[in-house]
Amino acid sequence: MVGLSSFLALIVAGTLWVLLSDEEYVAPPPGPAASDIRPAEAAALLKRLTDAVRGGDASAARELAAGGDEETGAALATLVRTARGIPVDDVDLRYVDELGGADEEGEWRAVASVTWRFRGFDVERSTSEVEIGFAPRGGDVVITDVGGPAGRLPIWMAPEVSVRRTGAALTLATSDVARYHRMTRRAVVVVRRVVPGWRSGLVVEVPDSAAGLDRALAAEPGTFANVAGVTASPDGDTDRGRSAHVFLNPDRMETLEPLGAQVVVSHEAAHVALGATESRLPVWLAEGMADYVALRDVPLPVTTTAAQVIRQVREEGPPRTLPGDAEFDDASQHFGAAYEAAWLACRLLADRVGERALLRFYRRADGVRDFPGLFAETFGLSLRAFTREWRQSLSDLAA
Repeated sequence: MVGLSSFLALIVAGTLWVLLSDEEYVAPPPGPAASDIRPAEAAALLKRLTDAVRGGDASAARELAAGGDEETGAALATLVRTARGIPVDDVDLRYVDELGGADEEGEWRAVASVTWRFRGFDVERSTSEVEIGFAPRGGDVVITDVGGPAGRLPIWMAPEVSVRRTGAALTLATSDVARYHRMTRRAVVVVRRVVPGWRSGLVVEVPDSAAGLDRALAAEPGTFANVAGVTASPDGDTDRGRSAHVFLNPDRMETLEPLGAQVVVSHEAAHVALGATESRLPVWLAEGMADYVALRDVPLPVTTTAAQVIRQVREEGPPRTLPGDAEFDDASQHFGAAYEAAWLACRLLADRVGERALLRFYRRADGVRDFPGLFAETFGLSLRAFTREWRQSLSDLAA
């Protein structure tokens, strides 16, 4: 608490400044009143947007932006058209809370809870929190933007996104959607050759950049900068039984040759078909199996598809053990070589017992307590003996 003498001193100092200054004193304008934030009206606005999305009414969504705000109106109309093209079911947008106060124009930002489900592909509804801007205009409240400059934004809600859907393949992309959809459709065919019972379909989502991928998955900036693709639930929920989508980093995909790009999509599609996002398997088996599926019919010599691990073996000798989980981190020195080494391990196992037996082992091994015992039962040799065989095969390739 300020003491009385200090309080009087502040008054005197302020009075002397007014008396001695040549400048005319102007009282500062009052800040935005708390009444400028109108959560009840904003909540009603989100209810109208929910109704527009559910009814496929792009014009009604456009009207929720201020008159003359063509950019926001177009983005809201696009959101409705995208949802209709997927189609999106069970959409609900609800006001949660404001983020800070209103600015000088009375605009404020708030968090909205968004739930949705892609019909024909997702079993459960997904939920995400999205930042939305609101402002008073002419006595009403309008939406000024969806997503904000850096907040989380599901790709289907992005202002520029196109949709292609063919049978079991669904692609969302902010650019070059026809190219990505061809890869999606091809990946479904590739995976079903090895996993014939997979019928749930494939969703591939492509944002505008690596930063957009971080936003879609609520990751720290730069998390997926060096990753071409990742398989995850639409809202990041890791509970078992959740649907999984493939998310691609266009910045990395554009650096790949067509065949390499297709392998990335097929690899991630294999993860979807095999339920890898919720599995409790050694990473070498999960990643090696996905590469086995993706590379099974690729017409390239092993010296090309395993070039990095061959180089590693020539420089350092064969690894002493199968790749550990940490080696699959994109910051690892031998990140690419670890994937190739795991693929070669799965290829050796398929050569030993056949593709179907390898697939059965993969499924039985998920969460099994005695992994070495199941391994020996399936392949007729111990995990240690197989590791020696695998190391020898790497040495032979590098010779």
